[in-house]
Amino acid sequence: MEVQPGDKIAEGKTKEILTVKNPEVLPKGDREYVLLQSKDRITANNAQRVNEMEGKGALATNTTAAIFELLNDCGVKTHFVQRHTDTSLVSVKCAMVPIEFVTRRVATGSFLKRNQGVKEGYRFSPPLLEYFFKDDEAGDPQWSYQQILAAEMDCGGVVIKGHHLDEMSRMTVTVFEILERAWASLGCTLVDMKIEFGVNPVNGEILLADVIDNDSWRLWPSGDRRLQKDKQVYRDLREVTVEAMQEIRKNYTWVAEKANQLMSKPWGRVVIFMGSASDKDHCDKIAKVLGELKIPVTMHVCSAHKSTPMSLAVLHEIEGEAVPTVIIAVAGRSNGLGPVLAGNTVLPVINCPPMSSQWGEADVWSSLRMPSGLGCTTAIQPDVAALNAASILSLNDHMLWGRLRARQLNTYVGLIHANQKI
Repeated sequence: MEVQPGDKIAEGKTKEILTVKNPEVLPKGDREYVLLQSKDRITANNAQRVNEMEGKGALATNTTAAIFELLNDCGVKTHFVQRHTDTSLVSVKCAMVPIEFVTRRVATGSFLKRNQGVKEGYRFSPPLLEYFFKDDEAGDPQWSYQQILAAEMDCGGVVIKGHHLDEMSRMTVTVFEILERAWASLGCTLVDMKIEFGVNPVNGEILLADVIDNDSWRLWPSGDRRLQKDKQVYRDLREVTVEAMQEIRKNYTWVAEKANQLMSKPWGRVVIFMGSASDKDHCDKIAKVLGELKIPVTMHVCSAHKSTPMSLAVLHEIEGEAVPTVIIAVAGRSNGLGPVLAGNTVLPVINCPPMSSQWGEADVWSSLRMPSGLGCTTAIQPDVAALNAASILSLNDHMLWGRLRARQLNTYVGLIHANQKI
């Protein structure tokens, strides 16, 4: 059954928030749902400039949906549930934190006005994080970390404290880095970006919320400001004309179309060689982590000692398929499998020997002490071997890189929560 819109519960400059009449058709859980309805309106300078733009609601919705689908796929916790119509999204109902979290990779715009002497184009490494209090009348003033804490904001029954702000700050930079890599895959530079957070009042969970569309960032194709496609073009207009609005609509259309291309299929794979079928349980642990990261996995049983020609034949077949591959060699006792494979291919090889309690300390040396000229590495734990392989493949796969980065973020957030419970 289709989600039915209910009453309007809030309205902003470019969107409305509606209740859901029939929440029973959506996944059950500790959450309530709303619809975000985008308007055909573009604004700048805290609504000092406002114009109608035909189709903007649909373009903004498409861009936001594409971005949140990518972030959800990576494992970032967001309020986004699903697309609804061309101009609306289903989201988790949140009590919004009245702070804009801004991440900057390149110095430009308002930063230069507030920091005279800094040249445009200066790169921030790591990205610079800034906070702005949402207040149109005051011009959204910049706030410090300490000012936010002093405000003791109550959002959905959660008073924002240091650990909440740390969580949102880390998430802000992570989201920027994931999207930066995604846009770079299409030859675009994500210069800066603003996002917002909300608190799920049912369980107190902090979620990336609101929208992320072409009003949210500066986006420069080929890193060239003259080619910018974002709302800055509208802000910079001396006079709003029909021709100018048509050009801006073309920019928003271009961004919406490109946003749908950001999610990509897996670029590479992992092939696990096991010396014996008895190693299957160990290999399954490796494959489980790789599966969580959506990396394709295949397995082969080949003994370097007992079936050397077969091992090399399988290896040559893998090389001939010309698919980016990382090999994980699983062999106990005397591990000749990893070194033999590494000596006959330039593909990365990772040893992950199953360690026995009786001979493990002795057996591991056959994986650690390599003949000269071999570059394979060794990871004892199955999850470490999987993550090592994933890191190698992520060098040319922005989606995989995003999943790994989000995994690190969630580990960090988990530690924050654990510390609060003690």
